[in-house]
Amino acid sequence: MAADGLTPSRETFAAVRSAVDLPVRVMLRASDGFAAGNAFDALCEAAAALHSEGADEFVLGFLTDDGGVDLAAVTALTEVVGAGGGVDESRWTFHRAIDRAADRDGLRKRLADIPGLDTYLTAGSAHGVDDGLPTLLAEAERAGTPGYEARVMAGGGLRLDHLCALRAAGINAFHIGGAARPDGWSGPVDAAAVGQWRAALDAPVPVA
Repeated sequence: MAADGLTPSRETFAAVRSAVDLPVRVMLRASDGFAAGNAFDALCEAAAALHSEGADEFVLGFLTDDGGVDLAAVTALTEVVGAGGGVDESRWTFHRAIDRAADRDGLRKRLADIPGLDTYLTAGSAHGVDDGLPTLLAEAERAGTPGYEARVMAGGGLRLDHLCALRAAGINAFHIGGAARPDGWSGPVDAAAVGQWRAALDAPVPVA
């Protein structure tokens, strides 16, 4: 977690999948940062192994040195994991690399035609939801327009007090990590903390 999440082993994925009946999205990322890097071939091999283990939902995203989307890397990896537009295509999330992009709108439009993309995990800013809230609300207003068909999953320093504005804007997917671990990343997920979030999300959507 110190590197914002890396690809698990095939064994770890299999253990998680056997323990839960929820959909599991697997991170495809070989190192800290958002460049494909020199380990990209090894990442493709790991992704293929995870796919053969039964993984069919993924989280990924790569940028070029100038902050543009690395279409070649994204396309290559999604092809490896079967996001080819067929009946059994894999679904995937473009993760918080979008928050480091030089042009968010341009990134979205360049990715719009790649099969399987259904979610953007974003804080609206590299600094977290506090700074990115106006961007998230503005992008929510564009939902369904070209480049904005994929849902927004808000995450990255997300707090309960952010939910009112986000839900009122129509955002209905949320990602928490540290908020579920009040004792830090070395501690376990706290069921009471998760329950507090579940209760907040089950409350009526506020009127904008």
